[in-house]
Amino acid sequence: MSRFTAGLLCLSLTIGGCTAAADREPTLKLYAFDCGMIRLESVEWFGIADDETDVRDLIVPCYVIEHEKGRLLWDGGLPSELAEATGWQGDGGMQTRLDRTLSDQLADLELDMRSFDYVAFSHMHFDHVGAANEADGAALIIQKPEHDVAFSDTASNLGFDSSLYDGFPDSSRVIVDGEHDVFGDGRVRIIPAPGHTPGHQVLLVDLPNTGPVLLAGDLYHFRFSRENRRVPGFNYDEEMTLASMDRIEALVEEAGATLWIEHELAWFEQLKKAPLYYD
Repeated sequence: MSRFTAGLLCLSLTIGGCTAAADREPTLKLYAFDCGMIRLESVEWFGIADDETDVRDLIVPCYVIEHEKGRLLWDGGLPSELAEATGWQGDGGMQTRLDRTLSDQLADLELDMRSFDYVAFSHMHFDHVGAANEADGAALIIQKPEHDVAFSDTASNLGFDSSLYDGFPDSSRVIVDGEHDVFGDGRVRIIPAPGHTPGHQVLLVDLPNTGPVLLAGDLYHFRFSRENRRVPGFNYDEEMTLASMDRIEALVEEAGATLWIEHELAWFEQLKKAPLYYD
């Protein structure tokens, strides 16, 4: 073999190797879904005077994270049965509406509620686990303090409706006590942030192009809450909440992440919605 032919062979192998490596490049995508709305008569429940903000409408989102090792549902929105009625429902200072179920929206991506390998909820309140039981076959990732209450006879004492998530048998629960690396490569991390509930948690997704995004659950409900460190009066523990705020804000700064206040409608309206995605 001539030196010229050998050089071409080497170059060909090198290019081929680079192409193969590119084909194996890990992918990571984040999809945002509209999973309902909440309308409040007053925000005083949230530690905010009514004249301090004019915000009364909250979005209820769901997120899907696509990873080459699996698919994660983060937060499950309002109960799907609410979509059977039209418009705003309820009274007593809070109304809800759900125009389209998560299952219906997933069909646009040729997915269904059985497409998830994992589900994780920031916490177990009804507006975050509404579609939980529909995720048949998925593993539920939950913090131990949350699990110990949510799957006990005292669940309702913290406002949990166990009928929304009791479809997860013991064998399908991944009970964690602290930070959890969902796919084992550090790009999708569940981080404890207790206080709103005993085992409240947040999700840090390190997207290759968008950059790190932190889905904050109910660490904050309003931008005003974050700017002024306001804690809802119905939180499980105020001091625990404030400590979690400090830890998560430090993490956001360290990671250079963007914190998404999940219930903030004005922010959500600016986001790309599924079938568009962030990568």
